[in-house]
Amino acid sequence: MIDRWKAVRGAATGPVVTYGAIGLCCLLFLVGPVSGLSTSYGTGGTLLTAQTAHFERWGVIPNELLEGSPRTLLTPLTALFVHGSWLHLLGNMLFLHVFGAMVEERMGRLEFALFYLVCGYLALLAYAAANAESGHTLVGASGAISAVLGAFLCLFPRTRVTSLYPFLFFLPLRFPAWIVLVFWFVLQWLAEAQNSSSGPGVAYLAHLVGFGIGFLYAWGRFRQAARVKAQTAATEGEGQP
Repeated sequence: MIDRWKAVRGAATGPVVTYGAIGLCCLLFLVGPVSGLSTSYGTGGTLLTAQTAHFERWGVIPNELLEGSPRTLLTPLTALFVHGSWLHLLGNMLFLHVFGAMVEERMGRLEFALFYLVCGYLALLAYAAANAESGHTLVGASGAISAVLGAFLCLFPRTRVTSLYPFLFFLPLRFPAWIVLVFWFVLQWLAEAQNSSSGPGVAYLAHLVGFGIGFLYAWGRFRQAARVKAQTAATEGEGQP
């Protein structure tokens, strides 16, 4: 969790876009075939067939996306709201819940919503371009959420974050965001290097691309405002008796 979370939570309506994205992802997962909660999709082989069809309909398939048909060009958007398992869903939503609120507060709802969708789209598109021959389906909001992490690192690098580390027996430790998120980025980089030599798996490249786009957007978007604020403060300081 984050130190400044109480201030965001106390706002008039809260992070509407963040909560909306979490709610929509959870709802679509619960009513879909992957959750296993609906008996309408059958069991056993019938359920597996329904899950495969679900992923192929709404997910990104690189070698089909790059053909440029209108339907496949929409899949990088629809894939952002589809998840492959309970663990996949809960992990993504936890990261979005923790880091999304403050970024949304800083950007504003409309800008944050567009930022989330566009960055997620570009992250999945980059993965598809790098794996143009792949027929494996890609789903999940990881690319968009990685962009949120990148923006958070740029905007709130010193904010302290409580994290759980499995190799330390899940001991909760508090570190500045820049340490936590740089560590996360390095892990994704190492995992991508390993993944590229072992065949299809988790789309770590989409994580890296999303993170980079998010960081660069926040840096370009808010650096001028920070500079103006600093200059204003300096000018006011010079005018003091």
